[in-house]
Amino acid sequence: MGHDAFAHHGLGSSAFMIIGALHARPAQTVGELVGSASVSRATAYRTLRRLAHHGLVHHSGETWSLAPRALEGFGTSLPDAVPGPTAYPAQGWDAVARQYGTAGIAARRKGLHAAERSTYREALDRLSEHRSKAMVIVRDGRRVLVPAPRPDEIPSAWHAPGGRVLDPVTGRPDAEWRVATDGRLILITPSDQRSYDELAAAHAEALCEWESAA
Repeated sequence: MGHDAFAHHGLGSSAFMIIGALHARPAQTVGELVGSASVSRATAYRTLRRLAHHGLVHHSGETWSLAPRALEGFGTSLPDAVPGPTAYPAQGWDAVARQYGTAGIAARRKGLHAAERSTYREALDRLSEHRSKAMVIVRDGRRVLVPAPRPDEIPSAWHAPGGRVLDPVTGRPDAEWRVATDGRLILITPSDQRSYDELAAAHAEALCEWESAA
């Protein structure tokens, strides 16, 4: 199923289901395939025509079966069959994928998902900075990394008017740090879309609505 030949714009997942059903039990009618392959009747007809176009399935009367090397992606024609003018026997799953233009789609999707996961992790890291970013102070000419305190361990001496946080080294308000209305430290950066006052107002409004609903 993970092969490019069975991608959405290729043979599709319904072809994989029908091939699997015919491999488990050959010589099935369309009605039987509806149940064994879990597809609709219209999908079964459409998919069987597509597979027959590549010589991957053959029908005898009302029943359908796989070609001898269909599981390997190779289509064949029966000796007494008259191939259609547009029939193109498959020469392996890679060739089928190239014909439908889906070759390499799995690798591209894998790369896209990897990039999305990386972006998501970066976003989580940026969010975590608002709660747990460490501070760097200079003492005796050395840079000292001081882990951020737990939210419930913020010394009262750090609090300044207006929700500001006093730098423990300089004793001056830090322009980037604030104390949120829930008592937690938050970091305001240029990338934030709302200021501290706007965040505090939104929190107060949400709290009021929650209390009203309760």
